[in-house]
Amino acid sequence: MKLLLVVVVSFIFTILLPDNKVNFHKVDEFDAVWPYKDLVLDEDLFIRKSDAQIKEEQDKASESAALVFNSNTNEKDEKLQELLKNDERLYSQLMPAFDSIYKKGVVQTSDAAKGKTILLQKNGLGEFVSYDDLHTVNSASEILTTWINKKNIKVPSSINVNDLLAITVYFDEQRTEAYKNSIAEAVSIYKAAYSKGDKLVKQGEQLTKEKRELIADYFRSKRSDVEISFFTFVGRWGMMFVLTITLLMYLFFFRKSIFGQNLQIAFLYLCLLTAFFANYLFYKYGLMLSALPFILTPIIVRAFFDSRTALFTHLISVLCCSFFMADVMEFILMQLVTGIGILFSVSEMRKRQQILNAAIIAIMFYFVIFVFYHLGFGTKELTTKFTAYLPYLISGSLVLLATPLIFIIERLFGFISDFKLLELCDLNQPLLRDLSQQIPGTFQHSLQVANLAEEAIYFIGGNTLLVRAGAMYHDVGKINNPSYFTENLGNNVSPHIEMQPKESARIIIDHVIEGIELAKKHKLPEQIIDFIRTHHGTTTVGFFLNMHKKEQDKVNINEDDFKYPGPIPFSKETAVLMLADGVEAASRSLKKHDALSINDLVDQIIDYKIAQNQLINADITFKDITLIRKIFKKRLMTIYHARIEYPV
Repeated sequence: MKLLLVVVVSFIFTILLPDNKVNFHKVDEFDAVWPYKDLVLDEDLFIRKSDAQIKEEQDKASESAALVFNSNTNEKDEKLQELLKNDERLYSQLMPAFDSIYKKGVVQTSDAAKGKTILLQKNGLGEFVSYDDLHTVNSASEILTTWINKKNIKVPSSINVNDLLAITVYFDEQRTEAYKNSIAEAVSIYKAAYSKGDKLVKQGEQLTKEKRELIADYFRSKRSDVEISFFTFVGRWGMMFVLTITLLMYLFFFRKSIFGQNLQIAFLYLCLLTAFFANYLFYKYGLMLSALPFILTPIIVRAFFDSRTALFTHLISVLCCSFFMADVMEFILMQLVTGIGILFSVSEMRKRQQILNAAIIAIMFYFVIFVFYHLGFGTKELTTKFTAYLPYLISGSLVLLATPLIFIIERLFGFISDFKLLELCDLNQPLLRDLSQQIPGTFQHSLQVANLAEEAIYFIGGNTLLVRAGAMYHDVGKINNPSYFTENLGNNVSPHIEMQPKESARIIIDHVIEGIELAKKHKLPEQIIDFIRTHHGTTTVGFFLNMHKKEQDKVNINEDDFKYPGPIPFSKETAVLMLADGVEAASRSLKKHDALSINDLVDQIIDYKIAQNQLINADITFKDITLIRKIFKKRLMTIYHARIEYPV
């Protein structure tokens, strides 16, 4: 199942990888200097116009295209022949005027053509003429009338002079539409062309508006779909698989507790996916990749896991995302070193102010590394440009998103952060308040156990906040029957005196089960409930078991009736709590609290737990146990003001 997760994640990464090797990123208006190496074309480049630009130019070309008119003299010839037939004298008198009029032509009236050039089709040939140079019916009529008046020509009353005129130039709508379409299709789809080897921009060159547009056009052309061969895809997937499975191998060899939890592994790979997908979107749409908060990954992981796991996850995330970067070395240095610096500031996430401190530290690291890198290895001109620092300022500021993200992840995945543990340790929490008011004896016992366990975990290694929170709630089940537990009796008589040992044992054992139910009712995290489950492991209620053996003379005794349900501790924290609980409870029964009795008591309790195999599932060593003994003894002697007795 884990291997399948790695395969799926690596496959997704491979699909989202850039089609070409990344040599540069799109520039924005605030980019004053070209920060990358000289941009030299590795092939001929034709900068294509956008679809919107092509459409706009085609529309303009179509609108400005000349209207097409056809020359047709058939009607004119018919009318002149009819005039010649009916009145030869009048025909000969008017022919000079007709020749003058028809030499230019009489055009069909068109408001759209006024003041414009038209394409006149005549005898299979076309020529561009001005529409205004042609005669309209009205202007032709005026010329003819003027000629008649000037020459005193007698026109019979039966003849209307205007009826003698004919239109010789007609508007052709169909050919006009075809001509407009041909003009629109002739619009070039390219705005510029460059040859292989041309240098578009030099490193450190000041960017003008034209240069930015050219780079943006080239960026879009390089983002076009490129077919990737089968072997190229396999190679890319293999690289992604190696990177992603490295994280799984780290967990297997160094964090077996995480490796055994599929939900936790899924969360770590979800962090990788989120960072990679955000990187892909910013790259695809030409946004500022440097503004992405890559260092959120180690902060989020550190909130729920240890610093080493956070750093390793961040390393894999940075390596995977580096394939989108033009300057891979700069990106890895910036993100990895800043991530390490961030982890120093959040090594123990006890205060939410640490997130703000982390943001400030991130910005400082970014700026310092950026300046030194570009002074020594990059583009020196960038170090003097304020806009070059802006993406890193944004990235560092986005670290503040860690606070709401941690809260959301706690709800979605059921994880528990140090912030949540601090809240649980607040004595004003409803359950702890009930514990302190209703059964103060158990509450004081829980406080002492918390102090012992936290001190031990601090020295042997582990989550001190987790063990303290677990200790505060481990005995909450005693609220239901407080008088049945020694620490709550005071001067009262124990109710166990009038009860059978088996019944007394059942009430004592039930405080674990009732504690689990009460914790779930108050919606405590599972990690805290684990302390309630395991703090007695599978040991027996020894006092009542021995009493029962005496009464029954060791006949027909079922020890399971006196055994806690378990399970046994499975972590350092739960193991230390079991030992601290046993030692603290037993120390209250000592008649004399001197160094010798405390020393023997601690050894006796711890040896008993070991003999009962209660620690076999916990990641704890004999060296840890030896140190725990010393810490418990020192703490108890301090609590009871015990002194070592020197011989007289």
